[in-house]
Amino acid sequence: MATAQRMVVIGGNAAGMSAASQARRLKRPGELEIIALERGGYASYSACGIPYWVGGDVPVAGDLIARTPEQHRERDIDLRLHTEVTELDAGGCRVRVRGGDGPGEWLGYDHLVIATGARPLSPGLPGIDAPGVHGVQTMDDGRSLLEALEETEAARTPRRAVVVGAGYIGVEMAEALVRRGYRVTVLDRAEEPMTTLDPDMGRLVREAMIGMGIETVTEAVVTAVRTGEDGRVRAVATEDAEYEADLVVLGLGVRPETGLAREAGLPLGESGGLLTDLAMRVRGRENVWAGGDCVEVLDLVSGRDRHIALGTHANKHGQVIGANIGGGYATFPGVVGTAVSKVCDLEIARTGLLESQARSAGLRFVTVTIESTSRAGYYPGAAPMHVKMLAEHRTGRLLGVQIVGREGAGKRVDVAAVALSASMTVEQMTSLDLGYAPPFSPLWDPVLVAARKATAAVRRAGTR
Repeated sequence: MATAQRMVVIGGNAAGMSAASQARRLKRPGELEIIALERGGYASYSACGIPYWVGGDVPVAGDLIARTPEQHRERDIDLRLHTEVTELDAGGCRVRVRGGDGPGEWLGYDHLVIATGARPLSPGLPGIDAPGVHGVQTMDDGRSLLEALEETEAARTPRRAVVVGAGYIGVEMAEALVRRGYRVTVLDRAEEPMTTLDPDMGRLVREAMIGMGIETVTEAVVTAVRTGEDGRVRAVATEDAEYEADLVVLGLGVRPETGLAREAGLPLGESGGLLTDLAMRVRGRENVWAGGDCVEVLDLVSGRDRHIALGTHANKHGQVIGANIGGGYATFPGVVGTAVSKVCDLEIARTGLLESQARSAGLRFVTVTIESTSRAGYYPGAAPMHVKMLAEHRTGRLLGVQIVGREGAGKRVDVAAVALSASMTVEQMTSLDLGYAPPFSPLWDPVLVAARKATAAVRRAGTR
């Protein structure tokens, strides 16, 4: 009887455990031994849900866990928590594993899956490691923050929070803290919050946040975290001012966690993410695979590799990897860069390229921005919505869409995501047969209104 091959997975969350689960569906334990190594205390959880757990929308941590370690083990997936991989020997097909003190031991593999995720950016500033300063990358981070919030609330001290960074995590954490009764200040060094939008759309987000009572300071360069006599955080200093804080949340974005891969000589892209082929196999390595926030993937609009850290992609990467290791065949063709978020009742969405990304890709384009409503204007609850659309000069190919509005705005970006994936022109989009009824949309859906205006702009540009 043939000896079972061994699949070793580094990272026990979205990409890693999706790969393990899919491979197990296709291969019995006698054919494939699966070992998953996770350095933290949780696995198979929704990191995207942490701000909603902190804010109270999700009542208990267990609700974020898709499958427990026991459930994985029942399916013959040897999931080992609190176990860190400290070295990768790709030539020798082995990893050094440490589950406690000491140097650890070598573990061989036939197939290696690198799903190490991303690490949060943390500026090397005075006081940044002080008690009261929190990241929100992992479940352990979320639990630590919740305990700090409950301690502050129990002491009935002033509830003042500073969020450093106004990207997805920053604005979501601002909402979570507002919901818990904190006075919130958001500091960001960019011209406008949400640099995943163009500045003119980011301005709409800033204005809305200020209207919600969230102090939002842009072009703010943080210089230090001030501490009190007890060593705990008491304020955040910028070049121009100082903002009192009982706690600080860092939301400065992430970088691929690829230190092991770099030391092992595996190929990395401009952002530091691993480079793979369409099957999610690391380029140049027959038996090493990678997926999730530690990889770069093909941007179908620009034709370039990009690092986009999203759970949707990570789970798909894992499915592809698991299918291929399990003896099937699957590919991940790429992404168009779709993302959606919210702060309180403001919905924020984008797909495709920003103006700066289109220029960087060497594309000529036109832009239009329209204001419409989420429902028929006469129907109760109709709320304003801004849609910005980029189209390629002369060809009219859709390049990107950004949407900022109230209820019903965010998920409209999916129409644009499909159009981008199909390489549609804005003129072709105007003929899309979208659903209409007054409670759901104006007669002309806002995305189609923007497409009509973009079509006209492309025609005008073609005459110049």
